[in-house]
Amino acid sequence: MTYLVVLGGLVLLAIGGDLLVRGAVGLSTKLGVSPLLAGLTIVGFGTSTPELVTSLQAALQGSPGIAIGNVVGSNIANVLLILGVSAVILPLAIEPRAFRRDGLALITATLACVIAVLIGELTRPIGIALLAGMVGYVLYAYFGERRAATVEGEVHVLKAQDAGPATRFGFVMLSAFVIAGLAAAILGANLLVQGSVELARSFAISEAVIGVSVVALGTSLPELIACVVAALRKHGDVALGNVIGSNIYNVFGILGITAIVEPLDVPAEIIRLDIWVFAAATMLLLAFLRSGWRISRIEGATFIAAYAGYCAVIFS
Repeated sequence: MTYLVVLGGLVLLAIGGDLLVRGAVGLSTKLGVSPLLAGLTIVGFGTSTPELVTSLQAALQGSPGIAIGNVVGSNIANVLLILGVSAVILPLAIEPRAFRRDGLALITATLACVIAVLIGELTRPIGIALLAGMVGYVLYAYFGERRAATVEGEVHVLKAQDAGPATRFGFVMLSAFVIAGLAAAILGANLLVQGSVELARSFAISEAVIGVSVVALGTSLPELIACVVAALRKHGDVALGNVIGSNIYNVFGILGITAIVEPLDVPAEIIRLDIWVFAAATMLLLAFLRSGWRISRIEGATFIAAYAGYCAVIFS
């Protein structure tokens, strides 16, 4: 029964995230919101909704290992597994100019996450600082693009287009998509957290291990779908943009909001291992990009192998 609860939670999260993004982007199109702003905010926040509701549910239920592990583990999975799978499907050619600003934001978010975790406690002031970083990033990117269009802005526009806004539906139906998506995500997160806690107890492993693995992988499903679609459409910049954007939102937005709502103590396991794996994955991604601005199948396979090794270590 526990496995069915976890599986049901994952399915509802995937469906909810997809409905929410499609409905929200469709509504933004009908309301005349620019594709740039939609790509920066709606798609970014929408694909990160599973992580947000899951971390909030876990924090409110007194499971910091799942709440924090979900964010750190999702960012690890985004780089090593999702980007790795995308590159194996189709090597990702990257336009260097598309990631000068977002690459810097990713480095900043990674450093902020490392510092916050090493402090040992996610307090409300830390949460406010992280959320301020999120607001600052979005405003800087949006108004910077308004002044002078760049390749980075084109990537965010493509992200909105690849999200597949269901514009053939009317305003009422699109609103229903958003409401249904939120409801499914909240219910799915509740089931996933409850099932994950029971799994941890039944296998006598920590909630942090479940958080950085099962929960994190499940909440990353929207990013996996978005990146695979982008790879199949030969939109390498979009696939990478989805991963970088998700990792930025996860740290600044989700970790920030979660800490504001419910301050948390950081589990020792995350301080000892997982946060360093996240930092190393980010550095490996930047190294691969700088080596030729192309993520080859071999490099993608290296990512996947690294993720498999990481999983083997945490479950050993």
